[in-house]
Amino acid sequence: MGNTTSSAISKEILEDLKLTTKFTEMEICQWYENFQKQCPTGRISPGEFEEIYARFFPEADAKSYARHVFRSFDTNDDGTLDFKEYIIALHMTSSGKTTRKLEWAFSLFDVDKNGYINKSEVKEICQAIFKLIPEEEQKMLPADENTPEKRANKLWAYFDKKDNERLAEGEFIKGVIENENAMRLIQYEPLKQ
Repeated sequence: MGNTTSSAISKEILEDLKLTTKFTEMEICQWYENFQKQCPTGRISPGEFEEIYARFFPEADAKSYARHVFRSFDTNDDGTLDFKEYIIALHMTSSGKTTRKLEWAFSLFDVDKNGYINKSEVKEICQAIFKLIPEEEQKMLPADENTPEKRANKLWAYFDKKDNERLAEGEFIKGVIENENAMRLIQYEPLKQ
């Protein structure tokens, strides 16, 4: 009886997600079930997304980072994420160093969605990333990246741009791929216990 409430995931979305992500059919269906339970409307609001995200970072303040992640995946700008946008968000933020992930990282840093990144946007995201890092870990950071400003300066330096210049997507991706350090600075990887 339990299955009558909500429809199963559509074949079309399932096939699409299997192509665009590394998740199995079983995983996707499992998530869809949970998604239906948590979000009966079929949509996630920014608040709900922040709660989901906070669970991944219990030691830190993930709110502003979650808000930026939400913005970057709300591709149709309707202020909510549907199931497909949500799964792609999970996939992008958890999978390896692919160009796709860097395309996503670019949209994360492109705060005003104008197709370019400037240094103040880099600062804004570095501040959000910094809030994800537990205080104990912050103390262990190298001297040239132990504040959001220093992290932003260090990252910006890899792109050979003046402070008032802007960065296109291709330049961003190239800069990050060519510099292991830049790859590390655009995200926060929790220290493995």
